[in-house]
Amino acid sequence: MALNPYELKPSCVRYHYKKTERYMKIFLTCTFFIVVSTTLIGCTSEKNNTTSNGSIEQPDTAVTDGTTYLLPAEPKDPTSVIRVRDEAANDDEVLLVGCIGGSSNPWIEGRAAFTIVDLSLKSCNETLDDRCPTPWDYCCETDKLPTSGALIKFVDDSNRVIKADPKTLFGVKELSTVIIKGSAQRDDADNLTVLASGIFVKKK
Repeated sequence: MALNPYELKPSCVRYHYKKTERYMKIFLTCTFFIVVSTTLIGCTSEKNNTTSNGSIEQPDTAVTDGTTYLLPAEPKDPTSVIRVRDEAANDDEVLLVGCIGGSSNPWIEGRAAFTIVDLSLKSCNETLDDRCPTPWDYCCETDKLPTSGALIKFVDDSNRVIKADPKTLFGVKELSTVIIKGSAQRDDADNLTVLASGIFVKKK
């Protein structure tokens, strides 16, 4: 009797079924990991390039020209930090003078921003018997700092803080006396921030 080539024994059928089933499992497993990996890569990439407000951050490739912020001459009659804190309202144009300091690190990392203190406060190096290694933190005047300081942020035309080192940009350092021109901003705690458009660095 001739064998029917299309007729398979039950054992052969089981063998081919199990083989096909194994290949399907391998295929589905590989597909799963590919999909998960692609999703994670996409999410990580988006997370790394997304700002706090949900917008996609563009790479900052522009080099900031610090000279555009330098005032050509020393402005007359700048106001003290304390007086600006007492009198300036939100969005008022201000011209104030202060000394860079207020903490052991008055700089905002990666940004052209720093804190200043009213000139009426004495830094620790002005006290003859004080040998403080960081006199710009005004630890001798701690009780006065909350009402005598301001945060200075140098911004671009869109009011975004520029990405630059102010020490390099303006040639300033801790305890430098600076005159700042800009716009006052007040928060709910009545802290003072100045969105700066100009700076004059006083020589010692």
